[in-house]
Amino acid sequence: MDPLEAAVRADRELGYLPLATVATVGTTSTTSIDPVPAIAALCARESMWLHVDGSYGGVAAVVPEMRHVLAGVELADSLVVNPHKWLFTPIDLSAMFTRRPDVLKRAFTLVPEYLVTREQSDVVNLMDYGVQLGRRFRALKLWMVIRAFGAHGLAARLRQQMAMAQEFASWVDEEPDWERVAPVPFSLVCFRYAPAGTSEVDRDAMNAAILERVNASGSAYLSHTKLNGRFVLRLAIGNMRTEPRHVANAWRLLRDMSLSARGATATRDLL
Repeated sequence: MDPLEAAVRADRELGYLPLATVATVGTTSTTSIDPVPAIAALCARESMWLHVDGSYGGVAAVVPEMRHVLAGVELADSLVVNPHKWLFTPIDLSAMFTRRPDVLKRAFTLVPEYLVTREQSDVVNLMDYGVQLGRRFRALKLWMVIRAFGAHGLAARLRQQMAMAQEFASWVDEEPDWERVAPVPFSLVCFRYAPAGTSEVDRDAMNAAILERVNASGSAYLSHTKLNGRFVLRLAIGNMRTEPRHVANAWRLLRDMSLSARGATATRDLL
């Protein structure tokens, strides 16, 4: 919390007014989880709006034993989750919850005369709660997903995907030349090939080569991120049709491609 408190203090000393803090439950890059209760306490002291970004990780709370990931969210002013990221819903769909809809309405309402109707005070018009005036009916596809699988069905699928991620993480942990570089609270595993005796420059190059070769195989598709300046691989399990055999195949591909990537690096060094 010290960096956040320091940032607020620095803003006030410069004559700025800190308005809001955004806490994240499961960052997209590495699934980091901020300490929402502590941040909420600071925001309450400083009269700041607290927004919780649960775009990816927030939906994990559908699983009963994972509801702790939203601890402290009841103290927030607003929360957003994106069902198109990890709830099997086609893009694009975001769901926003707020305890203070009146504040949003005061901030965004701008009704030209041609939109004034007799019923406008009797209904909730979403144009009054954001910058967008016209919008598609995005919620229908989420309703269909919930209707098709139900709460128990969605929880079962999310639970299975988290279990597959944990198993994959255990394989990485057991392999001497590989390392996991972040916790695995959800269904994303951040890891990299890091054989002993190789430089960080070579490790970055090898992991970039592994990523390219695995994706070119057509059997699996991974992505990458940068963590503390290092090139890191990301295995994200989020498709409802992903099975354990697919994850096992991805791990086999990764190990096979690592051998060729290391060989290419050794050949380059010799030259």
